[in-house]
Amino acid sequence: MIGVYQLFLRLVDRLPLPSVKAQQRFALAALLSQALIAVTGSVVRVTGSGLGCPTWPKCFDDSLLPIPQDEVPWWHQAIEFGNRQIAVWIVVTTSIAIVLAVTRARRRREILVYAWILPFSTFAQGILGGVTVLTGLRWWVVGAHMLVSCAMVWIAATLYAKVGEPDDGVEIEAAPAGARRLVAASAVVMSLVLAAGVVVTAAGPHAGDRTNPKAIDRLDVSIPFLSLTHGLLVAVYVAILVGAAVLIMRGPSSEAVRRRLKILFVVVAAQSLIGVVQYFTGVPALLVVLHVAGAMSVIAETAILYRLMSARVLRGSDVTPDKLAA
Repeated sequence: MIGVYQLFLRLVDRLPLPSVKAQQRFALAALLSQALIAVTGSVVRVTGSGLGCPTWPKCFDDSLLPIPQDEVPWWHQAIEFGNRQIAVWIVVTTSIAIVLAVTRARRRREILVYAWILPFSTFAQGILGGVTVLTGLRWWVVGAHMLVSCAMVWIAATLYAKVGEPDDGVEIEAAPAGARRLVAASAVVMSLVLAAGVVVTAAGPHAGDRTNPKAIDRLDVSIPFLSLTHGLLVAVYVAILVGAAVLIMRGPSSEAVRRRLKILFVVVAAQSLIGVVQYFTGVPALLVVLHVAGAMSVIAETAILYRLMSARVLRGSDVTPDKLAA
């Protein structure tokens, strides 16, 4: 195994040496692709195209590509097949690109680990996507598929933040320690918010397959009750975030942390507004897609904020938390 990796390193060394800026662009592309596949997955669901390709990995038993079928309209096939192609050609490509970039640059171990997680988890996510189709869109499998995407967005966002830091450096607190603990707590609550949102969707009007929606396994629980639980968790998340914001703005914090905090609050406000509107308008398809996009944005911004609160600076630098706040 070590010999194979050494061979891989020799092959990678033939590539041009990427600058830090280039590595950041690759990391951003990987992050955006992870968010994109979650958003296009929501498009598959709300258009009822989940079984547009009823088998996996082929679209049909005897065809890799969509073929004319009376039972499955062409647009359902196109949407589901298109989602699979995004996973293969965009998500996989960007995941491999960031691995090659940081490996060629001989970045520190933690960056390499985060980078390698992306292609391996993408492969695992592809298998889970296949299980989702083969099990007929069971709600808990679909939910797991979504939550894995959420975790991958967090990992990709953390990688994006880490890539811009110097390898030969030390970490210092760029915000009060209490604020960082609160942001970590908000991330835990956010994961519960996401899980609750998945459960709400499982009981909601979008079954994922319009050709035979009654055959799809649905969660038989009161939607108002689930929505109330989801909303209360959102309120707890925001309350914790407000507490962290007070500490950040009053204490010695870097401008990068304060700027990212403001961006996060804007994203959270927009996401909350979308959630309220979609609830009172009968969960229209477009707002579901926007809500998923907003969720990916909240995850990414929370992850980046958390990482920025522990800044990595060059060894020998005279930067201190007080100077970071200047």
